Amino acid sequence: MTIELPAGRTTADGITHTTTGGIRTVLAPGSGPVTAGLLFRVGRADETLATSGITHLVEHLALHHHGLSDLHYNGATASVYTHFHVTGTPADVVEYLNGVCAALRDLPMDRLETEKEILRTEAAGRSHGPGHGMPLWRYGSRGYGLPSYAEAGLHRLTADDVRDWARTRFTTENAVLWITSDTVPEGLDLTLPTGEWIPAPEPTSALPATPAHFRGDDGALVLTSVIPRSSAGALFAEVLGRELFRGLRQKGGYSYTAAADYQPRDTDWATVIAYADALPKKQDAMIGAFVDVLAALRAGRVDQADLDAVRTSALAQFDTPEPAVAKLPSEAMNLLLRHRSLSIAEARAELEAVTVADLRRIAREVWASALVQAPGRGLEWAGLAPAPTSSRDLVTGRRYASLEDPRTALLIAADGISITRPGHQVTIRYADCSLMQVFPDGARHLVGHDGFTLAVEPAVHGITPAELAPLDAGVPAASVVRMPPRDPSRIPRPGPAQPVPGAPAPPKAWFTALLWLLGIPALVLGGLSAIVTLALASDGTGDTGEWLVVAALWVFSSFFLVPWGICLRRRRGGRS
Repeated sequence: MTIELPAGRTTADGITHTTTGGIRTVLAPGSGPVTAGLLFRVGRADETLATSGITHLVEHLALHHHGLSDLHYNGATASVYTHFHVTGTPADVVEYLNGVCAALRDLPMDRLETEKEILRTEAAGRSHGPGHGMPLWRYGSRGYGLPSYAEAGLHRLTADDVRDWARTRFTTENAVLWITSDTVPEGLDLTLPTGEWIPAPEPTSALPATPAHFRGDDGALVLTSVIPRSSAGALFAEVLGRELFRGLRQKGGYSYTAAADYQPRDTDWATVIAYADALPKKQDAMIGAFVDVLAALRAGRVDQADLDAVRTSALAQFDTPEPAVAKLPSEAMNLLLRHRSLSIAEARAELEAVTVADLRRIAREVWASALVQAPGRGLEWAGLAPAPTSSRDLVTGRRYASLEDPRTALLIAADGISITRPGHQVTIRYADCSLMQVFPDGARHLVGHDGFTLAVEPAVHGITPAELAPLDAGVPAASVVRMPPRDPSRIPRPGPAQPVPGAPAPPKAWFTALLWLLGIPALVLGGLSAIVTLALASDGTGDTGEWLVVAALWVFSSFFLVPWGICLRRRRGGRS
């Protein structure tokens, strides 16, 4: 069928804005094959930890029917969007996008468990870079922190959950279509459920203060910072990358890779990411040089020539043969997120207006919001606060000492649970629990909103199912994921109790027997001596002979009392 397009508008850059079946659409004619993308404003940040993986699962189910094909197509699930894209002839674009929308209207639920297994396999083979945990440390276990986690919700998700997610998120009003063509291909049917546009989620925080730091693995330093989206911010990241490369690789020889990047996060905010690596023996020098580069930028020590160089590179993007086609994906993304979209002339003007003073301001914003993962010693000397690694308080509840280490204990209360050991404690209030995995063997693994984790292993702490009732009653049902049985080899079992440094060692068998052999006669004779002594003293009639008998009795008792007392002292001191 022929698509009847309502009257649209064409920008000065040659991009046409219109709608297709109610979906906002942007078009720009290009040479070569047609490329199209269907964007939805839903991603991992919209999920909870207990439902994480549901958006990716919808994407997989929507693409299943394509199978093996000569088409160049794919799907991607990011933090705040899901993207289905294809390159081919107009007929190929129609076939692909029609198929995606048909599947979204009626997902192939017979594939549900199979696609879950495929996602688990995909995750198992995925490698993570050194900055993988940064979102968790900044945002905790919600929203923008979820990309640091595995898709923990897959075990919980039902067919109804997945259908409802597709029906409410993959809707006409929550989508944008872009096509490198001056017309919408004939036969395109993008019928989807009606709904509403969903704003990007509000950010959460697991950091009491910034700038902050935490200890990472040897070999790399990673910095992330959240700043307002701007042309100046994008240029600053380029300048920062040049300065890090110059100072850490070319001048200092500390790093092989030293770079920085700028990535839009949502409608109004972007993330600046900086990275440098080093051999262990050069880590301290690399960290010092990294901090010095940022300090110099905050002080405004930026060469005009460096700013001009990165600006020239940024402006070159507008000199392509088909600038409207090149701009089309970002135009669609801005429309999806409702971020202001600049014309090429406006974007050029903004870039040309950036000054060294602007970069100094951005440098200060980057430092103020910085989170740094660094190896080796702490970074308090540079003015960064340590990110929390322990909870501030403990619940008041029943105590369950570990059968392996008496210094470690669980505290279970009506409103939360804590685990405490020397120098470390974690508390998760049930109302602030993002995830509780429940295992058939009785274990409960919890994750708090702040990202702290806690494992309850009944065999290790001697806890019965009835004693876990406060957890099951207190944790919201929406945060509970019932897990399959674990391999028996992965279930912790209590081993021999470990000795506590500084605490008395358990007595040896022979020493215990000696205590009994000395203790019984010592108590009997000592008690008898005391009774006789008190009787003579209170009567006042005892003669010299009787007192000599009492003295002899005490001497005889001392043969047992003195060594028994010495043994008791040795046992208390742990030296036996």
